[in-house]
Amino acid sequence: MKLSFRWYGESDPVKLEYIKQIPTMDSIVTAIYDVPVGEVWPMDKILALKETVEKAGLKFDVIESVPVHEDIKLGIGKRDEYIANYKQNIRNLGAAGVKVICYNFMPVFDWTRSQLDKELEDGSTALVYYKDQVDALDPLNSNLSLPGWDSSYTKEQLAELFAGYKSIGQEGLWANLEYFLKEIIPVAEEADVKMAIHPDDPPWPIFGLPRIITCEENVDRFLSLVDSKYNGLTLCTGSLGCANFNNMERLVDKYSAMGRIHFMHVRNVKLLEDGVSFEESAHYSGCGSLDIVKIMAALHKNNFDGYLRPDHGRMIWGETGKPGYGLYDRALGASYITGIWETLSKLK
Repeated sequence: MKLSFRWYGESDPVKLEYIKQIPTMDSIVTAIYDVPVGEVWPMDKILALKETVEKAGLKFDVIESVPVHEDIKLGIGKRDEYIANYKQNIRNLGAAGVKVICYNFMPVFDWTRSQLDKELEDGSTALVYYKDQVDALDPLNSNLSLPGWDSSYTKEQLAELFAGYKSIGQEGLWANLEYFLKEIIPVAEEADVKMAIHPDDPPWPIFGLPRIITCEENVDRFLSLVDSKYNGLTLCTGSLGCANFNNMERLVDKYSAMGRIHFMHVRNVKLLEDGVSFEESAHYSGCGSLDIVKIMAALHKNNFDGYLRPDHGRMIWGETGKPGYGLYDRALGASYITGIWETLSKLK
């Protein structure tokens, strides 16, 4: 296992030198954030970012993420031009030494929560998803400000996107994902860069938009679209684990045994009584609904040697900054995870 940490660049209040102080920390997970979606990342920007990371004594191995343009997901417009640009990004990142690219295929919106700063019983704040709050929203007639939602779209553009996805449905989205994979995976093989799709978060349709990387059956279907070790997973325990129909220990065991997990996001969630709502929690198994010890044991049993990062944490000890991405709770999560790994290694 290679321990890694998400970093949002020079504007991130979490400094690289602080991340380096976390025991066994290996790599930084980052990206270039000032290039429009669909465009080629300039090589000089990639190399400057690499230099910054490596000067801090950390590796530049994982990119999260290279976003996929909506034309690719919808199979319209400038799809082939954007795919050509995506291929060049894979080549450029591979030439810079990147080993894994994380991406997702979620329509319009990335991970979705209804609150950024819900105060929990211990006084910390966390990201939460409450069904009643989400159900009360109308994405086409309100000014939404939720994590994962692209505020750059006008209401008219959103309406067009929603209509487009309604037209193609789930099977159309599957077809467009297959087209994309068959184009990019041969390039990833040549560049020796493993592509790792992130599951949909949460793993069910949001506002009628189709979502397809949601469960074991669909992950199996995804992996079969292009049967290559370079076509793999970012297995996020919180994204799939917030649905009670997903058995995370089974999924981690199955896909790590197959060698198709290239990147792990490990976090815990507390599932609420309605079966849909959830709260993000501390990583410790006793705080949430997922058994992190059993998840790590499945990885260890299968000799997982990919990248793993502690995912979203609470905001604790008065820390401010990007919700879910403070230093303190993610550092605690990293120590908890590596403690489990060390124990498993010594008991083997």
